[in-house]
Amino acid sequence: MSENPGRHLSAAAEGVRAFNHTSRAVADDWIYPGHAYDAVGNLSYLVGMLEQAVQQSTRPVMHTYEHGRVRIDGNGDADAKVSELVAAQRDAEAAAAALTAAVQRMHNATSPMGLDTTGIPEFEEDEDDQ
Repeated sequence: MSENPGRHLSAAAEGVRAFNHTSRAVADDWIYPGHAYDAVGNLSYLVGMLEQAVQQSTRPVMHTYEHGRVRIDGNGDADAKVSELVAAQRDAEAAAAALTAAVQRMHNATSPMGLDTTGIPEFEEDEDDQ
């Protein structure tokens, strides 16, 4: 028996919610540019898959529609609703592609960033070793 693919999107959404909650404030494990670089890299990977996820998320509707079996509540027009879905899907795919490009630029921008440890006592010992 196969697993419902929608569950994976639910898990991804839960992961983003957890990130949003835990990243609100600076903490020991969320303080340096390298932490942001790692997070933005993971975000880049995630959003890079959104366009495909958007495409594939409508497959059950399209499959059902192709077999003439989509029913719209209140005897609505299936052709009109599917056309609306397809147009919205195209918009979402374009938005996902734009988001992917922007987040990749963020990742590139954070790549050379680091911490200037000059004058920070806990790092002075490391500087003396060099």
